[in-house]
Amino acid sequence: MSSREVVVLSVGGMRFVTRASTLQQFPESRLARMLNDNDQEFKLVNGEFFVDRDGALFSYIMDFLRTLQVSLPTDFSDYQRLQREAEFYGLYPLADLLSQEQLLKPRLEILEVRFSLHEMQAFFRIFGSCSTTIEALAEQITVFTGQQSGQGWNRPFPSLKPLVPLPLERPSHHDMVFLCGTEYSAGDQFMARYVSIKPDNRKLINGTNVLGLLLDTLLKDGFRLISTRTVVSEEKVECYTFERMKRAAGLTLTVNQTPGSSGVAQARRSQVQKGK
Repeated sequence: MSSREVVVLSVGGMRFVTRASTLQQFPESRLARMLNDNDQEFKLVNGEFFVDRDGALFSYIMDFLRTLQVSLPTDFSDYQRLQREAEFYGLYPLADLLSQEQLLKPRLEILEVRFSLHEMQAFFRIFGSCSTTIEALAEQITVFTGQQSGQGWNRPFPSLKPLVPLPLERPSHHDMVFLCGTEYSAGDQFMARYVSIKPDNRKLINGTNVLGLLLDTLLKDGFRLISTRTVVSEEKVECYTFERMKRAAGLTLTVNQTPGSSGVAQARRSQVQKGK
């Protein structure tokens, strides 16, 4: 039986097709022993192994065996049940990871956009509880500058001279500052700043247009607008507060296998998730 390459399992009425080598990732597990007819819990019926367990949770067991990584949906809540399933199948490294529930749960992420207009310029400041999100936004947002002749806020035509990208101001890892619009330079010259936000290719100079594109970008990235308010000080500042559930970075198992052992697994954070 252990020589068969493709294995079919029927778990709780759900059908799974996989390779024998996938089930043998942990040789001392019940799934590995099943292939050698060493576990009576698993019945072979019409060429398929029948298992009277939760099929939906077994899909996460299979994902773990295929990737050695624990990555659960943001709305997942059955940590204890999945841990019991892992223990039933003899996958104790997975059960140990699931016991660290606080590492796997998604976390609430807050982001605030502050916007103000002053003459022909618009000022933006973005605060985020997650520094990786701010890093990702900093890679998306580019400010271009160039001198314009005889034109202001209401005439945002590109300069004939090439625009030069400017670095964003980063007061800390959790915020960024930039501005757009025009300011008087000398004679008939204006210094103009345009903003581009990927994947949109436009270079916008009007602050209201940049704000609309920025808010739309955040909404498409999974954020939800939860409040708007106006702070009145020396100048009126509009504040937009967003939130989203940030999926926890995947926990990946580094497994050191030795013949005849299930291996001792060490967990490490996956670097796949960035700003999510």
